[in-house]
Amino acid sequence: MNVEMKKGNLGKEPVSFKEREALADDILVRGVYEIIENSRGELRRRMLSEKLRVKFGTDPTSPNIHYGRAVPIMKLRDFQKLGHQIVLIIGDFTGEVGDSSDKESGRPMLTKEQVRHNMTTYVEQVGHILDIRKVELHYNSEWLASMGFDRVSRLADLFSVNEFTSRDIIRRRLDTGQRVSVREFLYPLMQGYDSVAIKADIELGGDDQRFNLLAGRTIQDNFGLKKQMVLMTNLITGTDGRKMSSSWGNTINLRDKPTDMFGKVMSAKDEVMIEYFIHCTRVPLDEIEQIRKNLKKGVVNPRDIKFQLASVMTEQIFGEPAALEAGRHFNTVFQQKDVPDKIEEVEVSGSSNIVSVMIEAGVVKSKGEARRLLSQKGVKIDGKTVDETFQVPDGALLQKGKRAFLRIKHG
Repeated sequence: MNVEMKKGNLGKEPVSFKEREALADDILVRGVYEIIENSRGELRRRMLSEKLRVKFGTDPTSPNIHYGRAVPIMKLRDFQKLGHQIVLIIGDFTGEVGDSSDKESGRPMLTKEQVRHNMTTYVEQVGHILDIRKVELHYNSEWLASMGFDRVSRLADLFSVNEFTSRDIIRRRLDTGQRVSVREFLYPLMQGYDSVAIKADIELGGDDQRFNLLAGRTIQDNFGLKKQMVLMTNLITGTDGRKMSSSWGNTINLRDKPTDMFGKVMSAKDEVMIEYFIHCTRVPLDEIEQIRKNLKKGVVNPRDIKFQLASVMTEQIFGEPAALEAGRHFNTVFQQKDVPDKIEEVEVSGSSNIVSVMIEAGVVKSKGEARRLLSQKGVKIDGKTVDETFQVPDGALLQKGKRAFLRIKHG
């Protein structure tokens, strides 16, 4: 792997044993939904006394890794600081099959081409958080693509149909007459076998993954391996108050520009601020508790706290200079209602019609999308809203929404 860690700020490595203990304790409580061990206190003890193989898998069902999916990846970074071996599995095989653990309906199968396209920048995105040079990287097609029916049958025999259908989300679908594909029964077997293939000591995942994570323990035991420990993190809320999900478009993505990330955090509902501080930053928990108390007492301005949050979340991915610039951009555009100093200039050589210009400049992908934005008054030229008949003059300032500015030059 030749992808280096980005210049973000996710804290320093612990030096003394006391600092290691403090980090271990933070890992065990920050944003944690549930921990499953083989004996009480096993995880903390082993975290401080041996080098663990820490597994995390992600399916490329979307080109973007958003902050919700990054919550366990940030936890991986904490484990990495303690010297543990991070084993990252990109589910190129399971991504085709699809996991419905968090869906109210079956997830459609993806083609190999779709999966290949989606995962193009996954390692780079993870490199915003992890020191990717120290990560053991696998694609689970390495072992799943060649698996025969004999092995699949052996794995399937470890679970009953009732165990699968008793899951809340599956039971609701069955009770309402929705179709549940046999394919969906196979996904936990594949994720569980991943833990055998890489000999995981512990697996991380969201709380919606409970059944799949426990499947890993069952399958490892069947293969004579010690059962992996499990650490589940909470799912987080999106910018619109619903669960953060790519399908709902309420995400803060690791591939966003720093100015867009900053702006998205500032646009989120005030109610999610403490949740984001806990799950999406490494601000000390005692400081977060004081912020919560101050907000409740009304002694601080929520907008100032959100600005602090946006600064931290942007800095830890892109570094301090980018975060400072994103903060200045936000103040310029949103506070002072002015145009930012630095504006990208785009040269177009085709028609000067606004629809054609938006497509050629890369503002939209289709005429339909352009016309929809224009009808919603989401596009301005030199500060004024325009319709689809508008002819864009040379040197015009095109504004899409609240954050995107381009200077249009005719070639």
